[in-house]
Order: sequence, then structure tokens, then C-alpha cells
Amino acid sequence: MSVRPYRDIHRRASRQIRVGKVLVGGDAPISVQSMTNTPTADVAATVAQIRRLEQVGVDIVRVSCPDEESTAALADIIRQVDVPVVADIHFHYRRAIEAARAGAACLRINPGNIGSAERVREVVAAAKDHGCSMRIGVNAGSLERDLLEKYGEPCPEAMVESALDHARILEDHDFREFKISVKASDVFLAVAAYQQLAEACDYPLHIGITEAGGLRAGTVKSSIGLGMLLWSGIGDTLRVSLSADPVEEVQVGYDMLKSLGLRRRGVTVISCPSCARQQFDVISTVARLEERLAHVTTPMTVSIIGCVVNGPGEARETDIGLTGGGGTHQIYVSGIPDHRLKDRDIVEHIAGMVEKKAAEIEAASAVEAAE
Repeated sequence: MSVRPYRDIHRRASRQIRVGKVLVGGDAPISVQSMTNTPTADVAATVAQIRRLEQVGVDIVRVSCPDEESTAALADIIRQVDVPVVADIHFHYRRAIEAARAGAACLRINPGNIGSAERVREVVAAAKDHGCSMRIGVNAGSLERDLLEKYGEPCPEAMVESALDHARILEDHDFREFKISVKASDVFLAVAAYQQLAEACDYPLHIGITEAGGLRAGTVKSSIGLGMLLWSGIGDTLRVSLSADPVEEVQVGYDMLKSLGLRRRGVTVISCPSCARQQFDVISTVARLEERLAHVTTPMTVSIIGCVVNGPGEARETDIGLTGGGGTHQIYVSGIPDHRLKDRDIVEHIAGMVEKKAAEIEAASAVEAAE
């Protein structure tokens, strides 16, 4: 395949930290996060939700710990899941210490908001003792009063100053295992803040457009903001914040990364929007196919095109392709016409081909790894 320099994304150089078993920053893959919305004290419900997130490939899960009952439940939750758990802490330094002792892989806490220098020392000591990293999380909606007075309103400069002030506190305690976020619900504000922060430090950045909205509007808003950042090489881990099932956050996050060629997981379906030329019901076929192939984690591309106008061209670029014909559809494998399909279930036929190819790819990878 020819070199395509217009696709190159040069990621910002950042130091690397560890969130449990997941590396963040440096040359590590951009990780995808989400957050539970069950009551943390309800261990069964929280574990069930995390397991659903694990099934769609979440790398890191954040769990809110607003009270002692929540941190008491945290150890039970962590024992029952595979992904690293971030404890979300606001203001209460004892909750941070309890979460570290419970096995949290990371503490989301702003050290400047938890009180005295002694309290900060205690939290840092707990993080060091238990192998926790931290996330400094600046939000435009909760900036410190002195910064709002200084700048008059939330702005990129205020957000970056807040982030670097918190970072300096941790650095003064010889702690550098942290990442930073500067989120806002305003796309322009968030992007500008991240761009300035990326220039000001080399810490890994957790990116997101906070409180983005519902599934459709929030996906669009997040895609614009995070897409701009990712395209310019900014971002080491991300969360798509949606007022929707957390599973959707993970799926949208992966779709963003796949669209930019930054990370691939599972099947990418390339399909036409359908028109009067279509030779089968493209919309329902694609919906059924995506659901049918949700379990496949092997990176692969599949094109489903309703007619011959763009079908052959798209098929040349995908692992498996189908172009609609007058009752007989053309199937392509690795861009080459392979066979025709007539009077058979398109979804099951393509799904079977994908599953077979995925098994072959995984088997070859296993042999290569063993050599």
C-alpha cells in the first residue's frame, strides 16, 4: 500500500505513568475510560456495570467515592473486576487515603482543594505506599475563586494556571505519577485549554468535553472537540462524557480512535447511507450486522454498500466487502472479488466470514508470538 503522509498524526511527547496495569502516556496506546453511575455502595450493581464496560473494551473505569460507605465498598468492587479502578474524590482527603488502601489504581483529586499541607502529605504518602497514580482534574465549572477574580471568567489561562498550581503541589512532595485534565462543556474553551496545557508541561493528558449532553448531541460535541485534539496529537487517555449508558461512552471513544487510525479494536463497518439505488435494505442490515459482530475484538474492516456505484471501490480498501446487485450481491475478500451471494441472509453470511477471518488472524498472531 502506498504511503499516505496526510494520515500521519504525531502524538505529543509525554512522560508515562501507570494506572494499575494500564500505561498512560509515552508510546502507550490512547486508553478509553468511562465512569459508573450506580451507587458505589451497591457492590453488585457497580460490579455488573463495570463488567459490561469490560465487554466493550474499557481500559480504565472511574468510580465516585463521596462518602465512607463508598470507599468501604471499593475493595470488594476492585476484587471482582479486571480493569483498573480510579477513585473519584472531591475535597475529602480521608476518602482518598481510604481509596488508596482499598486498592484504587488512581485517585482523581485536586491536591489544592483538600486543605492543609499536612493533608496533602498524607494523601501523597498513601498513594506512594499503595502504588496509586493521580489525576488532577480541572473543570471550568468549578475553578478556584481567586482565579475567577483574577481572570473575570473561566478561560484557558485560568484553567491552565489551576492545573499547574495543583501539579506544583505534587511535585513539591516528590510525586510525579499523575496525569492532568482541563475539561469544559464549551468545546472552544476546552480545546484551547488543552492546547495551552500541552505546551506548558509534559505530563500525560486525560482529554474530554465534560457534560457534553445526550447520546446524539454529546457524541457530536465530543467528536468535534476530541477530534481536534487527537488530530493534533494531544491526548493520552480519554472519556466521552455522555448522559447515556456508560457502554455508549466506550463505544464512541473507540469509534473516534478508529476513525483517526489511532487505535483499532473490533470490526469497523463502512456502509453507505442508502438511496433509491440500493439493492437491499442497507440500514437494517448494518444495524443487525454491528450487533451480531459486537463480540469480535480482532481489528477488521467490512464494507456494506447498497449498489455498484461506490461498492467496488470501497471493497478494495476493506478486509471483507459486499456490493449490492440485482438480487445477487458480490462478495470481496481483501479487495478482490471472491464469490456471489444470492438468496441468503447477508448478515449471517458476512458474520460467518468475519468470525472465520478473525480466528485465522488470532491463530497466526499466536504462532508469531510463540516463535
